[in-house]
Formats: sequence, C-alpha cells, structure tokens
Amino acid sequence: MNFFRGVIGGQAAGAQPSGAETIQKLCDRVASSTLLEDRRDAVRALKSLSKKYRLEVGTQAMHHLIHILQTDSSDSEIIGYALDTLFNVISNDDEEEQDESEEENSQKQADDLGAQFTDIFIKEPENVTLILTLLEEFDFHVRWPGVKLLTALLKSQCTQVQAIVLVSPMGVSRLMDLLADSREVIRNDGLLLLQQLTKGNAAIQKIVAFENAFERLLDIITEEGTSDGGIVVEDCLLLLLNLLKNNSSNQNFFKEGSYIQRMKSWFEVGDDNSGWSAQKVTNLHLMLQLVRVMVSPVNSPGATSSCQKSMYQCGLLQQLCTILMATGVPADILTETINTVSEVIRGSQVNQDYFASVNAPSNPPRPAIVVLLMSMVNERQPFVLRCAVLYCFQCFLYKNQKGQAEIVATLLPSTIDANSISAGQLLCGGLFSPDSLSNWCAAVALAHALQDNPTQKEQLLRVQLATSLGNPPVSLLQQCTNILSQTKLEKGSKVQTRVGLLMLLCTWISNCPIAVTHFLHNQDNVPFLTAQISENLGEDERLVQGLCALLLGICIYYNDNSLENCTKEKLKQLIDRRIGKENFVEKLGFINKHELYSRAAQKPQPSFSSPEQMLFDHEFTRLVKELEGVITKAVHKSSEEEKKEEEVKKTLEQHDSIVTQYKELIREQDAQINELKEKVSSMTAQNEQMQSTITQQLAQIQQHKDQYNILKLKLGKDTQQSGGTAEGAQVNGLQLEELEELRRQNAQLQTQLTEKDSLIASLRLESAQSADSTTAVSENAELLKELDMMRGQIQAQSAEISQLRAERQDLLRKVETAVQGGMSTAGGAGDAAKTSELEGRLSAQEAEKLKAEVKGLTESRTGLEQQLASANSTVAILQTEKAKLQKEVTESKKEQDELLVLLADQDQKIQALKEKLKELGELVEDEDDLDSRDQFDDDDEDEDEDGEEDEPNP
Repeated sequence: MNFFRGVIGGQAAGAQPSGAETIQKLCDRVASSTLLEDRRDAVRALKSLSKKYRLEVGTQAMHHLIHILQTDSSDSEIIGYALDTLFNVISNDDEEEQDESEEENSQKQADDLGAQFTDIFIKEPENVTLILTLLEEFDFHVRWPGVKLLTALLKSQCTQVQAIVLVSPMGVSRLMDLLADSREVIRNDGLLLLQQLTKGNAAIQKIVAFENAFERLLDIITEEGTSDGGIVVEDCLLLLLNLLKNNSSNQNFFKEGSYIQRMKSWFEVGDDNSGWSAQKVTNLHLMLQLVRVMVSPVNSPGATSSCQKSMYQCGLLQQLCTILMATGVPADILTETINTVSEVIRGSQVNQDYFASVNAPSNPPRPAIVVLLMSMVNERQPFVLRCAVLYCFQCFLYKNQKGQAEIVATLLPSTIDANSISAGQLLCGGLFSPDSLSNWCAAVALAHALQDNPTQKEQLLRVQLATSLGNPPVSLLQQCTNILSQTKLEKGSKVQTRVGLLMLLCTWISNCPIAVTHFLHNQDNVPFLTAQISENLGEDERLVQGLCALLLGICIYYNDNSLENCTKEKLKQLIDRRIGKENFVEKLGFINKHELYSRAAQKPQPSFSSPEQMLFDHEFTRLVKELEGVITKAVHKSSEEEKKEEEVKKTLEQHDSIVTQYKELIREQDAQINELKEKVSSMTAQNEQMQSTITQQLAQIQQHKDQYNILKLKLGKDTQQSGGTAEGAQVNGLQLEELEELRRQNAQLQTQLTEKDSLIASLRLESAQSADSTTAVSENAELLKELDMMRGQIQAQSAEISQLRAERQDLLRKVETAVQGGMSTAGGAGDAAKTSELEGRLSAQEAEKLKAEVKGLTESRTGLEQQLASANSTVAILQTEKAKLQKEVTESKKEQDELLVLLADQDQKIQALKEKLKELGELVEDEDDLDSRDQFDDDDEDEDEDGEEDEPNP
C-alpha cells in the first residue's frame, strides 16, 4: 500500500515521477497483481488520473481496463471503476472553465481524441457487446457507468455503434429495460442513451417502438406532470420525435395503438396563462412538434388523413383551437400552435369545416379566420407569426372549394356587410397597404382562394372597388394592374409587392379564358408587359421580368380569340417583333433560376429568415412547372399548327363525349343486370323453399302409404277369418263417401293443373322466342323449367293419391263381398249373430286409424292446393317480369342501333383525319394494313406449324 500512497497522496522522497510514469506503473500493477484488492486500488488510481491525463490513460490503460471487464465481472466495484475510467477517456465533456478561443481549440482536440479512442474501443465489436451484457447487472455502480459509457460511444461514433448494437442478441431489449428501472438517475440517463441510439436508424427505431416504448414514454410523461414537468419530459418528447419522424411504420403503430387520444391531455391549458416557465414553453413546443410529425405534408396522404380524422374525433383539434384563441399564451407557443392547427386541417374537409366554425372570445364574436388575418396584415406583429397565419390560411383553403367560395363571397357586392369586418375586406386592405409584406401576404392568400377553382376565378371578376369620391368604381383585376404599373414608376420600387401582384394575376387568369379576356380588354396591360420584358434591367428586376413573361404567356395559351386585337396570333407577332421569341423564353427562365425558387418548392410551409426573402409561394412554383413548357411551345408554334391542334382537340373532345355516353349506358345496363340478378336470387330462394316443402310432403305421403299398407294387411286377415259386420259396412260406407269427395276434389285439381300446364307452355314458348335478346330472359326460362319440375312432382303426388284411392276401393269391395257372402249362406236368422261377431273382430281402434288416415289425406290435399296457389302467384310474377324484360330488350335494340350509327359516323371522321395526316406527310397505319400484317404473321405461323407436323417422328 505504500506504493499507492506515494503515487496518489503522499510525497515520496527524492524526485517525483511524471504522470506518464505513474500511469505506466499503475498499468503494470493492474496486469501483474494477483490480489483483487491490488487491482481494484490500481484501477481506482487510474480513474482519478483519467481526466487530467486523458491521453496517457487512454493509450496505456485501455486494453488493461477491457481485460478487467472480461475477467473480474464478479466484483462490481472494480467493474464500476473501470467503466468510469473508460468514460472519462472517451467522453468529450470538458467541465473546466476556459476562454472562448481556448475552449474552441481544446474542444476540437477533445473531439478528435474521443473519436480516436472510440475507434480503438469499437474496433473489436465484442467490447460493445460486453458493455451490453454488463448492463444486465442491477448493481448501481455497474449499470450507471455502463449507461454513460455507451452514451459517450454513441455520441462519438453513432453509426458504427448502432450497427453493433443492432446485430447484438437482445441488445436493444436490454437497453429498453433501463426505462423500467426504479432509480431515476439510471432511467433518465437511459432516455439520453436511447435518444442517441435512435438517431437516423429506422431499423432500431422500429425495434424500440415494438418493445412497448410508446406506452412507457407516455406513462413517464404523465407521471412527471406533462407540460408542467421538468427536463425528463423534454427527454421523453425528444425520444418520441426520434421514433416517429420520417418513420411511417412507427407512425401507423402509434395511431393504431390509440396513443393520439392520450395526447389530448397535454394541451389542457387553464384560464390563467401568466408566468409560463421556460421549461413549460420547451415542453409544449416539443408536444406541438410531435403532433405535426403525425400530420406532416411529407407523409403519405392516407396516413395523414387517418391521423387528422383521429385528432378531430378525440378532441385534440378542439383543444388546439382553444389554445389558439386563449389569452396570455407566449408568442412562440402561439406561432407553433397556429402551424400545428394548419397541418391538422390541411386537406381534411371535416377539420376545415370545424375550423371555419371556431369563433374568437370577443364581443361581438368574430371568426378565428378573421382574427388571424387581422394579425397577418398588421405590420406590427412578429414576422414569424404573420408567416404562420399565412400558412394556416393556405392550409384552410387547400382542396377546400367550399372555403374558397366563402372567402370570395365576402368580396362580392351582394354579401358585403358594412357593420362587420370580413376576410375579403382584410385581404383587400392588405393588398393595397403601404407595407410591402402585407401586399405580398394578401396577394398570396387571395391566390390560394382561387387555386384550381375556375368558378371562383370568374366570380372574383365581379368585385368592384371604390377608388375615390366622384370616380366610378374599378374592378379588382384592373386595380391590381394599376398598382403594378404605379409601383414601377416609383423610385425604389417595391419588388416584393410587384412579385406578389404578378403571382396573383398569373394564378387568377390561368385556366380561365374569361379572366384572360377581361385582362386583355384593358389596352394598357399588354404594352406594359412587353415594355417590362424588353427592358434591360438589373438583377433585382429579372424576377419581375420573368413573371411578366409568364403572365403574357398565359394570355397566349389560354386565349379564346374572342378579342380581335388580342388573338393568339397577334400576341405572338407582337412578341416576335418587340421582344423576340428567344429573348422571351430566356426571360421566362429567370423564374426557376432564382435562388429562392427552389427553397419555396421544397415544402408548403413558408419558412424565411427575413421578410425580404418572401418572394415565392409553394403552390405558385407548381404552377410555374406546369406552364413553363406549354407556354414555350405555344410561343414557337405557327398558326397552321395551332389550327391542326384545335381540330385534333375538338375531335378528342367528341371522342370523350362518345366515351362518356358509352360509360353512362354501361352503368345503366349494369344497374339493370344487378336488379335482374337480385330478382333471380329471390326467385331461386322461393324455388328452394318450395322444393323443401315438396320434399316434406313426399315424406308425409310415404308415411301415410306405409300406414295404409299396415291397415290393409290387418283388414285382409280379418276378412279371411270372418265375413264382415254391418258396423264395418257402415264405417266403410262413411270412408267410401269421404273417398268419393276426395276423388271429386282431385279431379278439380287435375283440371286446374291442366290449365296451368297450358299457361306455362305458352310462357315457355314466348321465353324461348326472346331467349337470344337478353340473358335475363334465359334466366326466366330456367325458372319456368323449375316450375315444370314442380308440376311433375305435384302430378306424381296426384298419381300416388289415385293409386291409394284404387287400393282403398279394392279393399272396400272385398269387405262388401265378404259381408254379402256371409248374409246369403246363414239367412236372416243368423244375421244378427254374425254381425255381432264381425263387430267384435273389427275393433274400434282400427276404425279410428282409418279415420285418421282419411284426415291425413285431406290435409295433404290442402297442402297441394296451397302449393298450386303459390305456383299461380309465381306464374303471374314471371309474366310481369317477362313483359318488363321484353320492353327493356326493345329499348336496348333501339339504343344499339343508334350507337351503331354514331360509330359509323365516327369511323368516317377518323378516316378523314387519317387522310389529312397522310396529306401532311405523317406516317399513319391503316387498319387494313394492320389486319393484313397480322394475317401475314398468322399465315407464317401456320406454315411453320405445318412444317413441324410434316417432319417424321424420330
């Protein structure tokens, strides 16, 4: 121990060894000592020197420390010292106070040193696996240093360590166990470790998510007090952002696990919003970012729509709107809330309708949209807040034609309310404000109210503005062009205002020939645009020249030639004479070459560091991409080519109309076929029900037949033993009367069946005649066949009844013969005695059985009558359906004849067009040529096959 006292604390006699020598001696001690206590003391000494002599300890002691971790894992104390020492060597955290310049230099050196030691450590992947194994140890002195060491490795060489952890068995699962540790220090450092581990690695993110990370993290956030919690809540939210951002699988798992519903409680803000702590602002900011990750426009449309629906159903959107309209909310939280609400409602009609119904808590209540627009056109509001309001308004109108119509309606004369401020009035006020940023924002917002909506573009042409007293009102379109020309004449012209107005005009008149006509009707507009394009101006004016070229190109492309002085051909001649086609195309290309164009095209949200950079809108960049190519082609085309294209376009429109007619006809026929199928299925069900009824009746008839045979045998035996009695004759007489009644009723049934046979035969004949007209009639014929089968079964039952009746009559005749024979031999004196003897032999029980049999036959007859009635109703239904089908067949034949006539006309027109194309020198293949070519190919194939068949078999 004297050695360690001399090294660590004591003053040894003579010269004191240097740090490198001391570390070398300690390393030798670690390597050579056999006692655990000596090695433990040496490692403890290395730990105390590792911060001051980081390089020496790292270069000399690292492999000895790794060996300690491998061999002395049973002693938690020495393992803890070794892990702490490795952490001090690899970690780049420097706690000493230094000057800024010295701190920067030392930090660079420390980073390089830490990266070098990390490379040495992870060069053997088993070292990282060893640390993961040590994390299973519950001892605080082992687990906590291990967590810190692995975090330092990830900070230094994240990608390489992630790859090792990913292939390590149960590596991620061991790290997830840290979140369940009851010691908050280890749990919190485990959160930091998982943050580093999940950065930019989708595979690890998925594994962590499926290890129940969402449930554990949300529980921790709730336990720590949600937005009022401390730094632990912030760490949990950062980890959730790592797991969900740009990971569609985890986003879907988060939504399917109903975790969105648990986010609602995060945004329950009270009435008293004063005194927000910095930590609360940070937490709520991260929570809002988490919501935005789930509904980001870069996600797939289906996933975004599903999350938007869930957020509305669970009340999360309503809670966000409450924060939006609350007072005392910090500016940055309000800005982020506006951005979050924007993406929750973007493209979702239900959410957009709800947002339109939200009112601000003012007197009188005003719509939230109006309150937000007031902030957007107010130059005293923060720049980021105004950008957020513009984004919110854009998202509200995205794919929302109903909302667009409501905004435009507030500008129309019939809907203007002088007592209230509307969205349209605020936009017009911002459009003509002296603040250039308000001009740009209002112009872009109004352009979004017209995006992909030709109806509202035409409606906006009706807007009239009062300029000054005594002067007539001017249209909004004319006022925009007036302001555009005025700003050009002013010194230090506002480029931002002119760019915003030009973007509005391009969006307004694109794909709207009526708006183009209104724009060209003002004779000053075209000379102004040509003058702007032809001038040689500086760099700042290049963008304006490009937008003017785009506006003039739209006037050419969407021109319907309704104005004689401004037809397509005359405008192109003007460009060729005043500007030059090549120069025009070059100026048009200035737009997408601008440095801010590509930034705006990346994502819908306007993100600019300063107001001067707000020049392009995301949706406008899409319009430029769509129109730049077609405008260039339209300018270079000749009048003859345009005429040909118009003819082809008209022909294609006719084709489209014919195809539309065919589609409608096919839809109608599909509906008819579906109705017929439903009817056939119902008739089939009725037929199956009747078949089951017939089967039951056949079983009953067979049962009665068996009973009759038994009675017949019994009566035959009794007749052979004795001649019969008067009572028996009386009973048989009653049965004979009943059988006569049954015979008469059966004859009536046979007559009715004969009539139905003739009716069914006529139906079969008519259905056979119309069988080729439609498939429904063939199905009707099949039903008639099934009715024939039913009729045959009924006839078979009738035959069985007749057979039973004949057998019964034979039996009765035998009984009568026996009675008469007995009476003739014995004479009148012995009649009474024989009669009494027969009465005794023919028991009352057998007579009751005969009566029961007669009753059963009567019930069977009743069932047959009911079946006959149902058959009658089925025949009537079939006759009605047949009449309907014949009528539909007639109408279908008429429609087919008309379609054939249309097709013949169409073929003639196509042939004429092909002739014109041939005259113009285009290569056109006729159908006859194609058919002959196909026939030639088929003949070649047939010859090849014949040649193969003629070859002899080997």
